[in-house]
Amino acid sequence: MAEQEKYVAYVGTYTHGSSIGIHIYDLDVEAGHMTEREVIPVNNASHMTKSYNGKYLYSIADEGVEVLKILPDGGLSPINEVGIDGMRGCYLSADHTGRFLFVGGYHDGKVTVVHTHKTGRLGSVMDGVFHKGLGLGSVAGRNFLPHVSCVIPTPDDKYLCAVDNGIDQVKIYQVNEKTGKLKLFDILRCKLDSGPRLLAFGKDGRYAYINCDMTNEICVYRYDGSGKSPEFELVQTVNTLRDTTTIGSACCGMKISPSGKYLYASNAGENTAAVFAIDQESGMLTRLCCLPISGEYPKDLDVFPGEKTLVVLNHETNDIRFFTIDYEKGLLIMKGRPLQIDTPNCILISKVE
Repeated sequence: MAEQEKYVAYVGTYTHGSSIGIHIYDLDVEAGHMTEREVIPVNNASHMTKSYNGKYLYSIADEGVEVLKILPDGGLSPINEVGIDGMRGCYLSADHTGRFLFVGGYHDGKVTVVHTHKTGRLGSVMDGVFHKGLGLGSVAGRNFLPHVSCVIPTPDDKYLCAVDNGIDQVKIYQVNEKTGKLKLFDILRCKLDSGPRLLAFGKDGRYAYINCDMTNEICVYRYDGSGKSPEFELVQTVNTLRDTTTIGSACCGMKISPSGKYLYASNAGENTAAVFAIDQESGMLTRLCCLPISGEYPKDLDVFPGEKTLVVLNHETNDIRFFTIDYEKGLLIMKGRPLQIDTPNCILISKVE
């Protein structure tokens, strides 16, 4: 990594106490720490993504979705915001062409497609599909209504995957490249009562990883989109907990390292973070460690460039903590003082171009 490369971290927070939106931090990659620069007001920023060309940052907001221009120094300048004709969303992703933004709705089980202009402005809602049906599980007290917790295009940009945490499914859509209309193409059915939450594709696009918050597992699928229909083949299931007898924990955060060599997952309840090595040929996971993160409800996490420092957002204890990762010994070593921040819930690390 060249010395002149600079990075920022965007941390979304619920509007509460001293937190009023997206906090921008400058990264000291060598020291493994961050310094707050400024805060951009966004009402209850709860998930963020960048446009495929890296020029814009999209954020969930109470009003729907807000788009901000990423400035040359990594700062943010608001452009506009649009409603999504439904309850507030929880997840965002952009397509590869720059035409559409996809929004997942946890509360109303909806997938929304928003038009994006070349200028960065958000346009009108192109389509909105409500998931239907009830889950078939048997866990007492579980809500089996549809809850879309993640929407993400496949690496080949042929399909849109909508993870439904409530009905244990991933619905696979085709998106009309002109109209933005969604057409249900297939359904990947996950294990009953598993609670699939997030889906991430490996660096080369051949494998997909789904973390399940009810079973505290990560399911590894071999993905092939070269045929007439998408193929997801389950090849491995691994537990994310330090103690598999733990009750009341949920695997919540999951990120894959920029190199594609490692996967990181956080467990709320047990309040741990796990580090896995990804076999570059088979896509399978080998757990290197799972250790406490000295906070409560690690809602999201990420890794610094160079992949030596893990950063964990503790939503309930209102702090951000940093850990040196020793991959050979399987250790997370806390470093530096935690940063105090009210209700942090999502982090995105971005290179300053």
